[in-house]
Amino acid sequence: MLDFPIIQGRGFRNVVEGGRVTGFAFQLRNPNYRGFAASLLDGVEVLVDGERIPDHVPLWTLQGRTFTLEELRASTDVRWQLDEPATITVPRPGGLSAGVHELEAVVQLRRSYFPPLVARTPFTASAKAVIVPPAPAGGLRFGVSTYSYSGDVHTSMTLEDVFADIADLGADGIEILGEGNIPGYPSPDSAWIDGWHGLLEKYGLTATNYGSWVDTTRWRDRDLTVEEGAAQIQLDLRLAARLGFTSVRPKFGVTSWDLDPHPIWEEAVERSLDLAAELDVVICPEIHAPTPIKHPVTQGYLEFIERTGSEHFKLLIDTGIFQTEPVRDYAEEIDVEEGEEVPAHLRPLAVPMADLVEVLPHVHFIQAKFFDIDDRLHDRHVPWDEIITTLRTAGWSGWLSSEYEGVRAPGRGRDQVRRQHALLRTLCAGR
Repeated sequence: MLDFPIIQGRGFRNVVEGGRVTGFAFQLRNPNYRGFAASLLDGVEVLVDGERIPDHVPLWTLQGRTFTLEELRASTDVRWQLDEPATITVPRPGGLSAGVHELEAVVQLRRSYFPPLVARTPFTASAKAVIVPPAPAGGLRFGVSTYSYSGDVHTSMTLEDVFADIADLGADGIEILGEGNIPGYPSPDSAWIDGWHGLLEKYGLTATNYGSWVDTTRWRDRDLTVEEGAAQIQLDLRLAARLGFTSVRPKFGVTSWDLDPHPIWEEAVERSLDLAAELDVVICPEIHAPTPIKHPVTQGYLEFIERTGSEHFKLLIDTGIFQTEPVRDYAEEIDVEEGEEVPAHLRPLAVPMADLVEVLPHVHFIQAKFFDIDDRLHDRHVPWDEIITTLRTAGWSGWLSSEYEGVRAPGRGRDQVRRQHALLRTLCAGR
């Protein structure tokens, strides 16, 4: 599915030829109301960060073939259809720097059914587009949670669009929400499961973490029993394994603002450890604000690890616990004006990196929670430089999975994820 804006969200990248960066490229949706012969195109003028590139310089790629403007004008067997983007390549040694760029494109189209004086029609589009550098080598792997696209999935994006976005920014892991992304949950049909594996192969992605829920207050008159809680965990373990996931995050109902999990959690998990081992799937409870690392909840999980000796129960860290500033302007759940008191459970914990280092041997997965990254690739809420430095210094290996939780405006999550990956990879490359 194409994006509504003429400049597409996917496809903005540096072009590498023979090991050298020779330019940059982006994609355009056909701005006309019909497809047409490519010979009617009369160039595209590009403005990037205030620098103007004349309309005869960019190359056009349509239907798998690349043309100069003169070749395009003389073509007889190529069209620009409404359902396929055109790739515009701008020769520029060194390409563009990682980060956000102001991009404008003016497509000139000749329309033979207009009088000659007005037949050459300009279509102008502009966007803030993000160059994401390649993922650096090392133990850190980069993925994305489908939660980042909440509001867009099932409205302006299909699940395959999510796969395409993640692959386009050079990530290689996908994290999902079982009940949010699996049609027919908890019993998807075999055709959908086959299609899921087909998408993993097509886009070169790895299934990482599967989010599940143990709704302990599912009924008004009673809580779930241990048996029911274990059955829910085991149902999701089996489904996650069928889809190729290597970890499951069971979110238990809580009994306090400290996120104390419902008392059935321990026995329900213990009853599920043998199945987790059989399927080779790790059960990962989430350490999430307002619960820090040095807290009885986290300590309870660590004691469980020590008592059982299981390799299939580890921690999932949500980076929201490292927030140093409250989220006033960009949170999806509150709107706190300047001067107003932030509710206690939403105040930044600023968990020190030393606490993270202590538990890293027991950390299986990291959800890279964030709320807003500005045009300078600055995040004023989460200290990514400290986090990346800590992980690399400690030699931790595993997934950083982008989890955007800011304002749910159409398309904003997609742009913000690109910004976060540009930031994180730049920090990694700088070490």
